[in-house]
Amino acid sequence: MLLKVSNYNDLRSEREALKTQNRTLETVMTQTNAKLDSLQSLAADVALTYGFGEARRPRFPEALLALATQTNSTMESSYHASLYAFNLIKGASMNPSRDSLARGLFSTPRLDGPGLPSLWPVRGQITAGFGQRMDPFSGEGAFHAGLDIAAPFGSTVEVTADGIVVQAGRESGYGNEIIIDHGFGVTTRYGHLSKIFVIVGEKVQRGQVIGAVGMTGRTTGPHLHYEVLVHETPVNPTKYLGG
Repeated sequence: MLLKVSNYNDLRSEREALKTQNRTLETVMTQTNAKLDSLQSLAADVALTYGFGEARRPRFPEALLALATQTNSTMESSYHASLYAFNLIKGASMNPSRDSLARGLFSTPRLDGPGLPSLWPVRGQITAGFGQRMDPFSGEGAFHAGLDIAAPFGSTVEVTADGIVVQAGRESGYGNEIIIDHGFGVTTRYGHLSKIFVIVGEKVQRGQVIGAVGMTGRTTGPHLHYEVLVHETPVNPTKYLGG
């Protein structure tokens, strides 16, 4: 009789332990599913922004969304541009505070009109596009973060949208460069300049002459290196530029 009571008590204790374990597992599953839902939502926003997802209501303005969207033929170049966003997603899974930071990239900014970098910065011919290319110095494949636009030495360079000058000076690779902050995480870079006509902190308007074409820095001839960056990630400038 005592043995039966002992066995019953053991089974009862085991049952209670299993019930406790089951409740713990249910809590963990609920938390995990909530985190997965959050990350899937964020991943969908990233996919839409970089052109890998099905169309739904855009969270970027159409022009900015078009800028980041890549066709299948440029998927390899898109990899580099989307790597930053992917790393934020990966970090968000480990750190909730980074999830809010990542989502900040896909909030709805107001970027249009004179604030949209849709003006050609210089009249010339594109000699190197955005994406993978053969490096002219090393002869190896390398990612090119902008456009190289060949133009006569001294040709005027215009800012492509309203903004504020945040960099105006010498940088080793780009030589004399200017960086303009257009707000909402969008900046433009103008490199290899022979002259700089603006100073840091100066407000500039779309079409204003800010410099002159040169061949300072790492270059094989006179041209303008032009970049558009969204939250410090290079994107294809031709998605903005008009005909």
